[in-house]
Amino acid sequence: MADITRFRFINHLRANPTTHVRHLRNGKVAHDGAGQAFWFRALNSSLSEIPVDDREQPLLFHGRTVDFQDVVVQATVTYRVIDPALASTRLDFGIDPDTGFWRATPLEQLGGLLTELAQQTALDLLARMTLTQALSEGMASLRLAVSTGLREDQRLTGIGIGVEDVRVVAVRAESDVERALQTPTREMVQQAADKATYERRAMAVERERSIAENELQNQIELARREEQLVTQKGQNERQRATEVAAAGRIETEAAASRRRQLAEADADAKRVLGAAEAAAEKALLEAYADLSQGTILALAIKQGALPEIGTLNLTPDLITPLLAKLASQE
Repeated sequence: MADITRFRFINHLRANPTTHVRHLRNGKVAHDGAGQAFWFRALNSSLSEIPVDDREQPLLFHGRTVDFQDVVVQATVTYRVIDPALASTRLDFGIDPDTGFWRATPLEQLGGLLTELAQQTALDLLARMTLTQALSEGMASLRLAVSTGLREDQRLTGIGIGVEDVRVVAVRAESDVERALQTPTREMVQQAADKATYERRAMAVERERSIAENELQNQIELARREEQLVTQKGQNERQRATEVAAAGRIETEAAASRRRQLAEADADAKRVLGAAEAAAEKALLEAYADLSQGTILALAIKQGALPEIGTLNLTPDLITPLLAKLASQE
């Protein structure tokens, strides 16, 4: 909106850089351009303010496809006034010289025109598409069709309006139809999820089986090693017992050999001693053989061979032979 300052007999207008002001004085152009600032008299002046910045027109409308399904299209059209002088002659952009407000609603009229033209192009395209095509390919097709249609429309170019961009935000069906169309995809996703779950469970079972087999193999290996250990211990015990028995046998044989040798030595000593004693006795007997009986008796008495005599009883029978013997010897 232009900034108008009122004085007693004259007014001053200052416009923004994004607005084109057209000043007619007595039907002739006095000022024409963007960002104007000038003095004017309200009695002989006609003012028009045309915005030349980019503006956006939101669109939301319903359409029907070739298979009689209702869809909702949400889009945005970006436009601007490229010929302000032409637009001021086709639309009422006149402003009040005292307040600076528009006398009419030119932007609403322009927005309604853009909406109708865009809807007409979009509805023509939707009428040739199925619901599936509209939902899958509709955004790109509608954007291209609406953009081309608005740029080539003579009614817009005839009033100096240029379309800068068209954006189709969404193309949606009714909620029930949309849920029905989403069901196969949801089922496929659910099946894929179930398949992944089953595969994960199968993998977990396979891993558990592998773990159980590994544990069983470990137990078998431990049992085999324990058996080898017991066998080796038995062999070691038998070998130890064999060695102990052999050592005992050797020790016994050595002791027996020592005893046998000692016995043989003792026997030899006894034989030698007996032979010596026998030889001595033989020599003694041979020596006694030449002696008389009295001498032998006397020697026996001397050596103490006779028992001790405590009481001696001499009878005539005993003394007589002795005396007779003694007498004969004289």
